[in-house]
Amino acid sequence: MSKKIDPSNLKITDMRFADIDGAPKRCTLIKLYTNQGLIGYGEVRDASSRTYAAMLKSRIIGENPCNVEKIFRRIKQFGGHSRQGGGVSGIEVALWDLAGKAWGVPVWQLLGGKFRDKIRIYCDTDAEGGGRDMGKALKERMNQGFTFLKMDLGIELLINQPGCLSAPLGFLDKMKEYKKTVFSTPGGSIDPRAMRGEAYDLFNTAHSFTGIHLTEKGLDYLENYMADVRAETGYEIPLAIDHVGHIPLEDCIKLAKRLEKFNLAWMEDPIPWQMTDQYVRLANSSTVPIATGEDIYLKENFKDLFTSGGIAVTHPDVLSTGGILETKKIGDLAEEHGVAMAIHMAESPIACMAAVHVAAATRNFMALEVHSVDIPWWEDLVTGLPKPLINNGYINVPDAPGLGIEALNEDLINEKLHKDFPVAWAPTDEWDKEWANDRQWS
Repeated sequence: MSKKIDPSNLKITDMRFADIDGAPKRCTLIKLYTNQGLIGYGEVRDASSRTYAAMLKSRIIGENPCNVEKIFRRIKQFGGHSRQGGGVSGIEVALWDLAGKAWGVPVWQLLGGKFRDKIRIYCDTDAEGGGRDMGKALKERMNQGFTFLKMDLGIELLINQPGCLSAPLGFLDKMKEYKKTVFSTPGGSIDPRAMRGEAYDLFNTAHSFTGIHLTEKGLDYLENYMADVRAETGYEIPLAIDHVGHIPLEDCIKLAKRLEKFNLAWMEDPIPWQMTDQYVRLANSSTVPIATGEDIYLKENFKDLFTSGGIAVTHPDVLSTGGILETKKIGDLAEEHGVAMAIHMAESPIACMAAVHVAAATRNFMALEVHSVDIPWWEDLVTGLPKPLINNGYINVPDAPGLGIEALNEDLINEKLHKDFPVAWAPTDEWDKEWANDRQWS
């Protein structure tokens, strides 16, 4: 640091954005500027909107970023579940980065210290073909040093298998048709121009209302697929499953019972997180651990799932929960109810390092997701971190101030800019005077 920073007189002066694509999805990066030259890095959650953060600019300009909790309480009423939490959460991350830099300590130290020096990583793994092919892909992850695995197992595997699914005639054909369009961009990003009209309605129909069911043939297929996977990986390494598909509770119960023998780490997001009673029924119907949480905003919205016994693992995303401190509080609340915490993360190294600091400071943490292991330029988006960032399945917890990121790679960011936002860090003056009476009581 070239000059001494006075934390007590630090003020936020500006907020700007850069949208990149393919990391693996579309990500909105945030810079918070200050009157003393410090810049804080944050990020809006993948596949979200910069508007969720930009609308808050006028409420944070002139504030001291070191007062993280004060600012968070001012803006948290404007967040919401899933991607709607991205603005509040991304700003909160940038505030912690600034506070750490201002005081010269890593974020984990500001959270009360660390329980571990390195963070266990798992990565989603894709593979074409059958269960043996998936098993070989997972075995390669093990050869790379990963000690925890996750894969998809659900109706996506059955969509082209005759007799494995039942649904209102024509419904599955519509799903296949729209999926080609909606997820046609690199890395599985959602094309916003395709998510309108009938496609929007289709992909926003909750599990209980789709009319899709697994047949016995479908259940046999998934069971045999899982057996082939375990034949390659063995049974000693934890293996979680995700993306079961939009099927109702009763089908989830049938599938979970079939999968008990495969020693799963968890079944993730089998039904919408809001349906606590259904999670309880599922948890009571099978010995497969159940996980959810990546779309939940604020700690109080996790409580029913914890107290009801509906889940064994919580899986928050730092960029949806409300940020770093809120995720730490969620982990602590989970621990009180005997629930383990994994962390969801499918964004840039900024979000990754925010999650690393939370994971370091939370006792019941288990594993952190990184969705970008197969993207060669991903870790080059930032400087100041060791390379490779993921080493033998772990990320070392940094001791550098803030998130531990020295700077952003501006040349690479410009190369990867989303075509709808072709200018990085453009002025956001139009948000300077956004205002409303925010008081929610008289």
